[in-house]
Amino acid sequence: MKELPGRYRDFRRQFPAISGAYDDLGRMIAEAGPLNEKHIQLIKLGMAVASGQEGAVHSHARRALEAGAKPEEVRQVALLAMTTVGFPRMMAGLSWIDDVLNGQGLTPAPGVKKQRGGGRR
Repeated sequence: MKELPGRYRDFRRQFPAISGAYDDLGRMIAEAGPLNEKHIQLIKLGMAVASGQEGAVHSHARRALEAGAKPEEVRQVALLAMTTVGFPRMMAGLSWIDDVLNGQGLTPAPGVKKQRGGGRR
């Protein structure tokens, strides 16, 4: 995984007990059911797209790929958001997902061009 954002690293350094408890809670939640890591990350990616959290979309897209998701699966998560949270939110999420895919040398799906605007930084 790429280096964590500076603000998050600072938080972990300033509040190690809280960040450790947060990590423990995340592990406990992941172990509370039958979902594997790939599916957990795809679901979290969908929640991040739906709530418009660019950093979380980047993080969970990377984590989903690391857990074995294919680029097409990661992109489909954004597309699924269209009919639930709307076209603009989906476009922003797709743009953030493509940031990660392009950063890893994974090209957009055939016929998909790199988005400009649409919620990008």
